[in-house]
Amino acid sequence: MKLSEFIINDIKPVESTSKVSDLQSLFNQLTYSHIPIKDANGVFMGAFFETDVHCFDSNKPANEYLYAIEDFYVRKDTLWLDVLEAFAQNSANIMPVLDEKNNYLGYYELKDIISLFNESPFFHSAGAVLVIEKGINDYSFSEISQIVESNNGKLLGAFVSKIKNDVVQVTLKIGNTSLNDIIPTFRRYSYNIASGHEEDSYIESLKERSDYLNKYLNM
Repeated sequence: MKLSEFIINDIKPVESTSKVSDLQSLFNQLTYSHIPIKDANGVFMGAFFETDVHCFDSNKPANEYLYAIEDFYVRKDTLWLDVLEAFAQNSANIMPVLDEKNNYLGYYELKDIISLFNESPFFHSAGAVLVIEKGINDYSFSEISQIVESNNGKLLGAFVSKIKNDVVQVTLKIGNTSLNDIIPTFRRYSYNIASGHEEDSYIESLKERSDYLNKYLNM
């Protein structure tokens, strides 16, 4: 299914000459974080944020607050992952969609884009999630793939989920195998395992030895 099939056009951009009270009333009726705005010629200008609008003077026209307009949108051919990123960057649950001539086509709802993400093999296919860490200049996706595949695993997806203090955290979805062999291999390549797993026999073995030692010392 094409992403453009999720475009909704039941809400048209509000004219900038409209009263702020009209915008406030519209926000009270909707659950959207933003409302698109157009100028007198029908050209898309951007979107007003709900919190900002409720702080405006309700008796004034919206065009007196154009400085508060947030200019964000995507194209009808923008990839769904880039659309999802645009939602996150702008803290929005509605995303205006423009064509190549900047004509307003409608908007995406965040829940529809997230549903596509949930249907991807990363979430939909059976497998285990593994979170690994390594220095930002030391990790490599080709190396990560080689480690997984050399242990008969199938890499269903991988993305950088966190960067802090020059350490990169990568979240993996791995199918077709147990993690018993994969986890020790990552450790041999100096990756830290940031997520706990019942299948991590290395940790379980250390725990069993520790328990045995404590039992022996307490005899």
